[in-house]
Amino acid sequence: MTPLKQRCCQSASGRDNGPVNSHVPPARTTAGFNLSALRGHNAALVLDLLRTAGEAGISRLELAERTGLTPQAVSKITGRLRGDGLVVEAGRRASTGGKPRTVLRLVAGAGHAVGLHLDRDELRTVLTDLTGAVVASRRAPLDLGAGADTVLAAAAREVDALLGDGEGGASVLGAGVAVPGPLDHADGVLHRVTGFPQWDGFPLRDALAERLGLPVVVDKDTNAAALGLALDGAAGDGERSFAYLHLGTGLGAGLVLGGALYRGARTGAGEFGHQVIQLDGPACDCGNRGCIEALCLAAVAVGTERGTDEAARVLGEGAGNLVGLLDIDAVLLGGRTVSAAEERFVRGVGRVLDARAMRGGGGRAIPVRAAPGGATLVVEGAAQLILAPLFGRGDAALPANRNGAKVI
Repeated sequence: MTPLKQRCCQSASGRDNGPVNSHVPPARTTAGFNLSALRGHNAALVLDLLRTAGEAGISRLELAERTGLTPQAVSKITGRLRGDGLVVEAGRRASTGGKPRTVLRLVAGAGHAVGLHLDRDELRTVLTDLTGAVVASRRAPLDLGAGADTVLAAAAREVDALLGDGEGGASVLGAGVAVPGPLDHADGVLHRVTGFPQWDGFPLRDALAERLGLPVVVDKDTNAAALGLALDGAAGDGERSFAYLHLGTGLGAGLVLGGALYRGARTGAGEFGHQVIQLDGPACDCGNRGCIEALCLAAVAVGTERGTDEAARVLGEGAGNLVGLLDIDAVLLGGRTVSAAEERFVRGVGRVLDARAMRGGGGRAIPVRAAPGGATLVVEGAAQLILAPLFGRGDAALPANRNGAKVI
């Protein structure tokens, strides 16, 4: 199979966002269609419109109108996609004039992606089709501190079982892996994961790719979740910049700015939990004192509603710092700790942001909502690390001309 190392999507500004980080071993049979046909920006535009059209499908003329491509170019692209089994004709649709238009539809089952979420104490896996719909899923306990060999063996065992449960074992494009940060997304190397210093410098992408026999992409759990949320439009109409705050066994943030996932130059953006907000506060596992993560988890550990309210207040102060720094449109909350008291966290964080807006001269209050997706948000986002680049959505930015702009 052609290595899955195509360029990520170009943003709406035309900027190329760099290569997908993937390592491609030969061991496992993967998708039968020619991935080289998907690498062009124009093919990605067409595929994304087919994906969003769903079962209703879309005609070649509509594809040309919405991409700005010529009908001849669209016919050439869709012909290749049909030849690869990615697209089929799905009937005809009446037109305002002339003969009925042939409707094309994406074949969702033509390819699949594996998503893995390696949490500190749990491993989740999913198998999705090309639309991101979950075909199979698994969940197992995990000790991230047990060592690389143990963790990699557990991941390989769960993926093998997952592919046995699902229907896409012979058409898997790759595996997206979401793990706690910090890490280097480009190289797939972990840094000093809080509480697990033994992972510092470990080449997780390459090691796991060798075990699975699949292309692998590694990113922070918060980035995977934010990517999935951006693709689904979860932040709401007109909210192209948002922060996803994940409070589970740790605390981190995924940032979407101007519709695009923001990782920073070294995947360091979003290390939200370790900003110090209380000088000489309680010690944190990262080595600092007074980190938001330490304060939030300590308050939650009290086990009372008052403790939860205090955790929400602290989280709100950190969220307020992000809002003031980045001028974002919304804050989304997730993670198992938030899910256990969702209304209290949403209300508590929102109260802090509202108060800050009032003190700032009556500025617009920033909405705070629970992120949709629940416990599988991160692992489904991990699968999108593989799928999104195929549709020109590797950073979730809207492809050029989705709103009628001319393709350059």
